[in-house]
Amino acid sequence: MLRHLFKLIWNKKGTHSLLIVEIWASFMVLFGVLSLIVYNVSNYVQPIGFQYEQVWNLDLAHNQDTIQEAEKIQRVLQRVRSYKEVESASRMSGNTPFSANQSSGGITYNKVEVHGDFYASDAELSKVLDLPLISGRWYRDEDMIAKFVPIVINSKMQEKLFLNETALNKVIKMDDNRYFKVVGVVDRFKAKGEFMSDEPLVFEMIGKDNKWNSNILIKTRPGTDAEFEAKMVKDIATMLPGWGIEVSYLKDSRLTRHNITLVPVMIFLIVSGFLLTNVALGLFGILNLNIARRKGEIGLRRAMGATEGKVTNQFLGEIWVLATFSMILGLIFAVQFPLMNVFDLASSVYVMAIILAIVIIYLIVTLCAWFPSKQAARIHPAVALHEE
Repeated sequence: MLRHLFKLIWNKKGTHSLLIVEIWASFMVLFGVLSLIVYNVSNYVQPIGFQYEQVWNLDLAHNQDTIQEAEKIQRVLQRVRSYKEVESASRMSGNTPFSANQSSGGITYNKVEVHGDFYASDAELSKVLDLPLISGRWYRDEDMIAKFVPIVINSKMQEKLFLNETALNKVIKMDDNRYFKVVGVVDRFKAKGEFMSDEPLVFEMIGKDNKWNSNILIKTRPGTDAEFEAKMVKDIATMLPGWGIEVSYLKDSRLTRHNITLVPVMIFLIVSGFLLTNVALGLFGILNLNIARRKGEIGLRRAMGATEGKVTNQFLGEIWVLATFSMILGLIFAVQFPLMNVFDLASSVYVMAIILAIVIIYLIVTLCAWFPSKQAARIHPAVALHEE
């Protein structure tokens, strides 16, 4: 049967070559879109690693004020912590959770270098974001007098930088030749949202004399509303005349980050869906026309005793063979992505995308070929032979 299908396909190689190209192009488009979807879904199902629902971000900008900026920021921080509506507050660098800002660099330990994200904060950040530690402790104010500045890393950094060793109490070197000591390890911190992959990172402790990190994360008590926000902004404006003051909610910033991630995915889905619909309609039309031209062959097979099911299976078998040829060509290109580590994605993402693309292509070609082949198989042998 398979040999017969190959012979039939070869006899119409001019017509079938167009079908092969269309199916190949559809497979490649599906592979690209599904790789993006699988990557985002696999990230989304992993925990984000911290709490954000009741957390506000107070962004302070000193503008033209260059006098005692660090002291003024510390006074504002103490004022914020004094409100009964506030559970805890922490200073942090500008790359707050769900923001577009990013700070990164290289870290070295025993000739192993890892590139990771850097986050600066004071000792209260773990309380504000409910960051659970899997080992060690969070840094404290008294750690600033130690020989090495204390840091907390995530488990991904520990895995890549220290391999099979424990990270606690290890001294590491930064790109700028500064040395730090690891005092704790958190599980994960996906600062850009659920769709972000779990990447190596470092939390660095900042001193009270630091004037650059002027964001304050505020964990409010349940039920705190905009009335308190207005009161707080008014108080701070009195304390810092001429400064820029902006309050945002992390839960709203999270939705913004989600939209930034999902909009391109939706665009790709719409474009690929439109393309696949056109390909499916084209396949349906070509198959319908080709099957209609083979009425004599169908009538002869029916007259020789072939059942409707066998005739239908013949046409389905032909399109499956064509689809297989097309996807073999597509696989030659697709397997290069995991082999060459393109875009630095896990191989499992590409493998899953390939499997899903194959399943969808077979489903599409089967649906396109089933109806016209079923219609042709129902033709009475005498009618088909008479028309020929």
